[in-house]
Amino acid sequence: MRILVLGGTVFLSRAVAEAAVARGHDVTCAARGVSGTVPDGATLVRWDRADAVPAELADARFDAVVDVSRIPSHVRSAVAAFPDAHWTFVSTINVYADVATPGGTPDTLPLLDPIETDEDPSSSPEAYGAMKVSCENTVLSGTAAAFVIRPGLIVGPGDPSGRFTYWPARFAQAAEDGLPVLVPEPVDEEVQIIDVRDLADWMVTAAERRTTGVFDGVCPPLPRSEVLAQVAAGVGVDPELVPVSAEALTEREVKPWSGPRSIPMWIGDPDWAGMLTHDATSSLGAGLRVRPVAETARDTLAWLRATPDANVTGLTRDEEQEVLAAVRG
Repeated sequence: MRILVLGGTVFLSRAVAEAAVARGHDVTCAARGVSGTVPDGATLVRWDRADAVPAELADARFDAVVDVSRIPSHVRSAVAAFPDAHWTFVSTINVYADVATPGGTPDTLPLLDPIETDEDPSSSPEAYGAMKVSCENTVLSGTAAAFVIRPGLIVGPGDPSGRFTYWPARFAQAAEDGLPVLVPEPVDEEVQIIDVRDLADWMVTAAERRTTGVFDGVCPPLPRSEVLAQVAAGVGVDPELVPVSAEALTEREVKPWSGPRSIPMWIGDPDWAGMLTHDATSSLGAGLRVRPVAETARDTLAWLRATPDANVTGLTRDEEQEVLAAVRG
């Protein structure tokens, strides 16, 4: 099967290209080629998607296309060029207008109104998701067969966001310095992640089977305490965990989710209780297979140690200990 990966040099799109090559497919990656390399066995065709489709792509026939773009005009031009292929489009759970209802599915949750223009996603909190809605609509209406997936927090080796990476890195630090690790309350709040390799394998399988439909790319919800227990098992440590209330964290200017002085994999707002608690039943039924968190944590730490300049977001170790000292008195 001939597969065109629009991207193929960074994280998810590269993992898809790698998985497809491993299964013996003929893989072409279309990218600018400035953010990374394509996997061994894949062919790179340089394409800045602000430009016209390169002749060597326009004259080719592909059985499947994989796209991760958030830019509506880029998706429109690619769909127009390859409408007869099976399309996998990677969207996001940020397309949903309802983030409060636990157990939501693509069939039950309303979407944001689409933004058809190419906006800066920092222009408004909803711009990113609204542009993805537009991209989804283009793929669903303009291709012969469309498989749309809406991932949540994608994790694992190669993660440029450094969010999940924070936890195996912090647990490894605790094993070295013997100091405790701060964890946000409620400790059993449910969260969802997905290993990039599981997502990539699912996407290649969907292309092989010509699977169609719209699905959330998430694992079944897990209590944060269980996720962290599996992280500890994967890293091979047993750190002291100190729960701290959301109120105490907010008072000390600790932010949720990502960025400086934050705690990743924590939202801290009950109005967002549905964001990381989607029902994954239909996705599992459509072929998604999820590996244990311990395996993801082990491999993420190994990648981090081999990539010392990799991004890890969140509280520094000193900031964390300062907060713990303050709340413990």
